Amino acid sequence: MSARYDCADTQQREDGLVAATSAVQEGQLVVLPTDTVYGIGADAFTPAAVTALLAAKGRGRNMPPPVLVGSVRAAAALTETLGPYGQDLIDEFWPGPLTLVFRSSPTLHWDLGDTLGTVAVRMPLHPVALDLLRRTGPMAVSSANLHSEPAATSADEAQRQLGDSVSVYLDGGQCADNVPSTILDLTGTVPRMLRAGAISVDALRKVVPVIDLPANPAIVEEEMSPADRRAAESIAAASAAAAAAVEPAEPADADPIADQGPGA
Repeated sequence: MSARYDCADTQQREDGLVAATSAVQEGQLVVLPTDTVYGIGADAFTPAAVTALLAAKGRGRNMPPPVLVGSVRAAAALTETLGPYGQDLIDEFWPGPLTLVFRSSPTLHWDLGDTLGTVAVRMPLHPVALDLLRRTGPMAVSSANLHSEPAATSADEAQRQLGDSVSVYLDGGQCADNVPSTILDLTGTVPRMLRAGAISVDALRKVVPVIDLPANPAIVEEEMSPADRRAAESIAAASAAAAAAVEPAEPADADPIADQGPGA
């Protein structure tokens, strides 16, 4: 049976962190609050725990979870290299809602699923999450919801969806918003946005001048949560703005109405 702790209470917070740390070390699952939405987490270096995490969400190995860390040093240890932009992005946006995808260190003994040699890493800006991560080390963490269901923004929502598949629930109150983290892939020559989110393209471009914005979202429309749909719309808007900035001006006799979209 699951245990739940109210982290607004000082004693329950400490008891919950102790219980959650033990659970993670024993290969069990925990739910924790983050600065975006609630996450379901497991020890990143225990393959059976990661498999249980994916099973609890109803996901396969083709959707490996990101890894949350409690320090920049821990993140660097997971990667082959931070590349030319990684450290600057970390300095500017961590801890916070920016997930960075790197080539993973070839010396790591873990199995997050079909990662193709990469790892998505984030350091969340939430005191409970950071405290837990500094006790456990890197954790594989995905949004605390069943696949295709809305991401949980409260411990109640997470527990309703995940039930007793989770050993410990850390209740950090209602999330301020359900906007997901921005995901930026740094494994190529040009950083590529995989998901728009809480960190805007304009903010990222102050650190990384050139960003590849995919024309089409990777998630099928009917499978999107409201947060992912807003993120996809943000990518589309940013892509359109970038394209408009480099398109030549229309000739003077062009029809100003012909290319306008619906509602014009």
